[in-house]
Amino acid sequence: MLRLESFRALGATPIFAAMAFACGAALGLALLGQYAFEMRPCPWCILQRLIFIVIGVVCLLGAFVGARAARLLLGIVTLVLALLGGAAALWQHGVAAKSSSCNLTLADKVLNALGVEALMPSLFQITANCADSAVRVLGIAFEHWSLALFVLLALGAASVLRKLIRPQIRR
Repeated sequence: MLRLESFRALGATPIFAAMAFACGAALGLALLGQYAFEMRPCPWCILQRLIFIVIGVVCLLGAFVGARAARLLLGIVTLVLALLGGAAALWQHGVAAKSSSCNLTLADKVLNALGVEALMPSLFQITANCADSAVRVLGIAFEHWSLALFVLLALGAASVLRKLIRPQIRR
């Protein structure tokens, strides 16, 4: 059985590891919704999916990097990305979901500039416009689930930063 002490000995921060796991779970659930339940993603959905992937990778790095300064930087990057993801989820719900076209929105422009759809279409292909992709899971808009996770990720990143910035009190 892996103990917390041995986990820390690997140079990992449990909060970073939990956030990476949460991002992987979110990606898995999005793909399950897309392929098993035909929930077609719009550009804003795909942009949030991409942000979850980047946060997951950053958090994995944070879990295994040993240098405090590197963890601090990765915590800041995670916080900024989580806030951007939350903004994307809010924009999707408040503006984009009420529009019949997502063409040439910020999300569409970012995804086209990065070329992620050509890189991995099964993960990043846009198959719906914003109004068509407005679905609910357990009565809650899918983008609100995404927003909730982005808020939790931001809180996790803030917790990591607080632990790294706060002076350690030795007994």
